[in-house]
Amino acid sequence: MTDSAAIETALKALGAAPDDGFDIAEAALLFAALDRPGLDLTPYRRHLADLAAALSRIDAGTEVAPRAMALAAVLSAEFGYRGDSETYDDPQNADLVRVIDRRMGLPVALGVLYIYAARAQLWPVCGIDFPGHFLIRVQGEDGALILDPFHQGRIAAPPDMNDLLRRISGAEAGELQPEHVRPMTGREVLLRLQNNIKARAWRSGDKERTAEILHRMLLVAPAFAPAWRELGVVEGELGRIRQSIAATERFLMLAGDEAASLEAEVFLRHIRRQLN
Repeated sequence: MTDSAAIETALKALGAAPDDGFDIAEAALLFAALDRPGLDLTPYRRHLADLAAALSRIDAGTEVAPRAMALAAVLSAEFGYRGDSETYDDPQNADLVRVIDRRMGLPVALGVLYIYAARAQLWPVCGIDFPGHFLIRVQGEDGALILDPFHQGRIAAPPDMNDLLRRISGAEAGELQPEHVRPMTGREVLLRLQNNIKARAWRSGDKERTAEILHRMLLVAPAFAPAWRELGVVEGELGRIRQSIAATERFLMLAGDEAASLEAEVFLRHIRRQLN
């Protein structure tokens, strides 16, 4: 599949799938392919299958600790995946094709691979919405453990997570709270991955790229209100007033936040005046 329209159609089909059937790794590869016309994804899909096959050869049983160790042994020790701490902000670190090529990436990109491999074994696994540093949770019959894909899949115990929270959010961050370990759906994990790309484009002043990534996010999450709100703003800044109005109106249809809706209504009135 090399045609952009065909890739977008495939992403829309994934977007229509229920959360429990969302193929996170395939979606991440398709997003990466949109930036590479003509790319053959077959070797990358084969690599995903190799990860799953290698993990299946380890008798990890039903308890969580052996499963956690097996994941780290395969993804980190056998295949060499690690976090890119030297060039963390390199856009390649959020692009699954380049992550596979380079065997390094952002926490959330690496997490996609861990989640894929674990789910192939039918292990309960999910992303964790930890602020500023993506983590995963893997379960067994005897409980659950939090793993850090960026640091070779090591176990993140509560004291480790408290330390990480303070390093990321500052000394005033306080103690670990339930919202810091909220489980994420596969779709939410993919949106977090794309949000990294979008945020870097925005910070660099590339508004066209920012709008492009927001449009891509909405292919797989058409009801994701925050992306519609951001898209309305970015399209307005690009001078595409009708597109800005349409995106903001869509946000208002989806939004459940009264304060955000009021702010968007003010913006909508302002942007509509630019048509006159």
